[in-house]
Amino acid sequence: MGLRQTIRFCASADGTRIAVASCGKGPVILRAAHWLSHVDYDLESPVWRPWVEALSARNRFVRYDPRGCGLSDRHATDLTIDAWHADLAAVAATIEEPRFVILGLSQGGALGIVFALMHPERVSHLVLVNAYCQGARTRAQSDAERLEAETLVNFIRIGWGRDNPAFCRFFTNLFIPDGTPEQHLWWGDLERETATADVAAELLSNMQGIDVLDLAAQLNVPTLIMHCRGDMRVPFDEGCKLAAAIPGARFVPLESKNHVILPDEPAWAVFHAELAAFLGQDLPAQPPQAVRDAGLTPAESAILELVAEGLDNRTIAEKLGKHEKTVRNQLSAVFEKLGVHSRSQAIVKSLSR
Repeated sequence: MGLRQTIRFCASADGTRIAVASCGKGPVILRAAHWLSHVDYDLESPVWRPWVEALSARNRFVRYDPRGCGLSDRHATDLTIDAWHADLAAVAATIEEPRFVILGLSQGGALGIVFALMHPERVSHLVLVNAYCQGARTRAQSDAERLEAETLVNFIRIGWGRDNPAFCRFFTNLFIPDGTPEQHLWWGDLERETATADVAAELLSNMQGIDVLDLAAQLNVPTLIMHCRGDMRVPFDEGCKLAAAIPGARFVPLESKNHVILPDEPAWAVFHAELAAFLGQDLPAQPPQAVRDAGLTPAESAILELVAEGLDNRTIAEKLGKHEKTVRNQLSAVFEKLGVHSRSQAIVKSLSR
């Protein structure tokens, strides 16, 4: 599938260069910065490319690299959270549309909360995924928890980007424990491409001091919060705390252990279905033109619908009264007719306008 993006640069309040990427057309979704980001390299990623494909299928998806990372200024001296807030404001100022959706993943949730509170006239919806309102050091209630937070920062200083299987397994299992070997390998490569060890450690240390709990209670914007029950990076309870703090927030638990939702797990389809419903972008009864033109048989169309719901082959076989091998063969035919190579790409086709 072709995926085209435009990369431009803007200047933050202190002059720091920020790389901004845009894909797709339609209502704008602006992703607040998170820890690991490289807007160019992400398109090669088996982890992040499916996110870009899916979120740009019916929207203009805007994302940017935080200072010190990716294509943004690698030599920025101010890596504080206040500087990150300024970067988000600078990127938002480049968006011509008067209002947009803010998507906050992980620590991006805190950035989105502060921006929505300071600029309510610009934010139509706030979507927070595996996010938190208090960083690990702020929410620590014991010496052991404070030591754990400090140890992780030091571990990054000595292990970040090293070609050492032990370090790689540790970091990838925090973020995508259920990822494939390819996804794990790429995550290790991302560390080397994104930022230096010192920058990564300082950014994480600053993030651990985040505290927007009181600010969250002041929000007055439609908010959707989704959190993976088994998230290894941000505890599920932090999502519950966030949902309890924001007035009127809708909370959706996701069945996953991953901090970054992956395209081949059931939580992926649930996430996109909930997002579409929240934004008033429910899929029409008629399939999109690309699917209609593919010439799927009724049986193949039924399988595609169930794939889009996040069901695996065994469950689809049970629902349709078929053998799992039959489902597998028919799904291969669906992929060929749609011109795709994976379930995530097929789902994107089913979402596209």
